[in-house]
Amino acid sequence: MTSTAHSPIADARTSPGSTLDPSGLGSVPALPIVPETILRQHRAFISTDNRFRAAARLLQALWREDRNLPIGVHPGREGKTRRLGSSIAVSAGMTGANFIHPAIARLAKREMIYREAGAAYDDVRLLTNLLSSQPLVFNLFGPLKLDLATATAVFDALAPGFMTEISEILFEHSPGRGDLRFSGDGTAFDILVRGFGPTGQRRFIAIEVKYSESGQEALPRFSGRYDDIAPGSGLFIDATSPTLRTNPVQQLFRQMCLAHTMIETGLHDEGLHLFIAPALNTPAQHAATSFVRHLASPQEGRLPFMAVTLERFIEILADVGTTGHARALHRRYCDWWLIDGELNLEDASGCDDDGFARPAVTPAGEMGSAA
Repeated sequence: MTSTAHSPIADARTSPGSTLDPSGLGSVPALPIVPETILRQHRAFISTDNRFRAAARLLQALWREDRNLPIGVHPGREGKTRRLGSSIAVSAGMTGANFIHPAIARLAKREMIYREAGAAYDDVRLLTNLLSSQPLVFNLFGPLKLDLATATAVFDALAPGFMTEISEILFEHSPGRGDLRFSGDGTAFDILVRGFGPTGQRRFIAIEVKYSESGQEALPRFSGRYDDIAPGSGLFIDATSPTLRTNPVQQLFRQMCLAHTMIETGLHDEGLHLFIAPALNTPAQHAATSFVRHLASPQEGRLPFMAVTLERFIEILADVGTTGHARALHRRYCDWWLIDGELNLEDASGCDDDGFARPAVTPAGEMGSAA
């Protein structure tokens, strides 16, 4: 059985002429199937990429090229490596080039040195993989950790009245990996925002961020704690459903259970589970909507669930006045018109009478290049 509740996913359509759209084009209506020839031209072709991931990989390659950053390598079969446009050389990564501001690079370095025991970071991936959500998390939330007043304004705009004061922002956080008071495993949140509600309630926002990921990661080994936590939580329509323990929803299920234990053990009074992903990352958005169908009360209780698009979150950053941060994020992660520009498509204007008398000639191999 699944919930019929409306999915609480907040979308954003960039308004023409807005802070994030000086060209006046507005939001791109859909992502193209980028021809293999163009992907190869920018060393961004991976045969297993889905439609979104291919476009996102090309966007990162264009960002790297615009900044003249040295290209990185990608491990291939039998130990061979190949140059990949969506990565930067380790030498560049060590300078903090994967981050959109020097202060974010310094923060990321400090966070990595003082990371929580068992935190699931891949240092090389963080520093060199432009497509990874790990650097995105720092690029998105780093400036907010450094300015809690602005962070409070951002989250109040996102969830009005939920948190009137933010006291702390933690990266890759778990209240206790392996601790049986919680989930008893390594489940963690990309971000945990701590603070207070209007009457002093101790509240948190537990955040999962996706960029090109689809929610089809390798399945973890579930600890027995989930069989104890989920049925008594009241969060799920059927806490024993096998679907909750499979992709694409299993990660959100584990995080929701972990968040519930943070309330039950008295660490916090209330929480919000937040999911952020690009609007056009269809597999990631499907994961969120699928998860909502299993929730008893998606938007109620002490632990509601909310999903917001990456575009909407960036729009909120611009709305509260951090326009430089918002523009840098939009250009790096969401300016899909740059992909359209690489396609060199002619405007599909009207059909004149003379054109019907001439055969439509397509250069050899051009149509097939998109296959």
